[in-house]
Amino acid sequence: MSWPLEKLGNVIDFIRGITFKPTDVVDIDTEDSVVVMRTKNVQVAGLDCDDLIAVPRSFMKRDEQRLRNGDMLISSANSWELVGKTSYVHELEYEATAGGFISIIRARQGKIDSKYLYYWLTSPSIQHKIRYCGRQTTNISNLDVERFKELEIPLPPLDEQERIAAILDKADAIRLKRKQAIILADDFLRSVFLDMFGDIEGNGWSLTTVEKLAQDKKGSMRTGPFGSQLLHSEFTKSGIAVLGIDNAVSNKFEWSKSRFISEDKYKKLHRYTVYPGDVIITIMGTCGRCAVVPDDIPTAINTKHLCCITLDQEKCLPSFLHAYFLYHPEAKRYLRQNTKGAIMAGLNMGIIKGMPVPEVAIELQEKYDEFLRQYDKTSAHLGKGLVKTEENFHSLSQKAFSGQL
Repeated sequence: MSWPLEKLGNVIDFIRGITFKPTDVVDIDTEDSVVVMRTKNVQVAGLDCDDLIAVPRSFMKRDEQRLRNGDMLISSANSWELVGKTSYVHELEYEATAGGFISIIRARQGKIDSKYLYYWLTSPSIQHKIRYCGRQTTNISNLDVERFKELEIPLPPLDEQERIAAILDKADAIRLKRKQAIILADDFLRSVFLDMFGDIEGNGWSLTTVEKLAQDKKGSMRTGPFGSQLLHSEFTKSGIAVLGIDNAVSNKFEWSKSRFISEDKYKKLHRYTVYPGDVIITIMGTCGRCAVVPDDIPTAINTKHLCCITLDQEKCLPSFLHAYFLYHPEAKRYLRQNTKGAIMAGLNMGIIKGMPVPEVAIELQEKYDEFLRQYDKTSAHLGKGLVKTEENFHSLSQKAFSGQL
């Protein structure tokens, strides 16, 4: 059975987030303040409330900007591949709103069930359509709200919407358990790293910088080609791979969006070559994500959205720098101070070059590296289970929105 289609704009309210300066941010415990959700809080696995900021309540001009149970937050200004990422908002214990790079989607009562809407918005085919509602600027893609509202959603009666949402809720709970197992494993890895390397002063380690840990040669730290050096029109369907934000956004290296250049173009851009073991860090769009380039990487270059570091591995192993950048409180403190807590922090290569890093004996780094290799085997097993669960969920979702459930 197929359901009648309704334009999205007829069943939702789209509420833009508030704007503020980094200097307006206050502690979340400040009286008469409101928590502001940011791009980093909007995650596929759900709303991430681990790192919250607040601003004075006066920045929230209208009551509709206050987050409610059943709202959705959508990334409305981000890198192309992340525009449209959506999280569901459950009951919060504090007053909250949305920041400038995300927006609130609110289901209109009596017209559409909020959970039904959420599962439709986050289905792969609709996420793909939403990305193409984006207007690309130099660094980020902005969601074209009017085009977004023109998307058509299958709209069965409310009781049928609720039935479908309840079925998908149960399937999603199974998927969530798989994700939580992976999160617990990641937390354990973080704990191991901090147990080994957390106490810099207590271990008597002196500090150096990322720049001094890179190979002593020109271009050992680099970003990709800028401006007319590489145009979108020069991308090809095959050839030399071009790495971007999507390859590091999950904090591990993943193949995602396919981008290539010709062999002839590569000859002009070979200085941007990415090598096995390089550490790549996102510096535009979703900033501060980090990954290690695998040993089996084919010939590839990186875009301007990445800072690429070729390390002197007699001083520092890629796995150590990757974990230090992501886990260590000193690294987080340094980044927080030097990016001034901006909503979409302007991380740059100069900041990364100057980051203090402890000088740890390579033998101790190798012990962590060996532990990481064993961990990766367990993680891969968990990942395969999640992939199967995701496939089952998406199959069920596809049936639900085509009237076959």
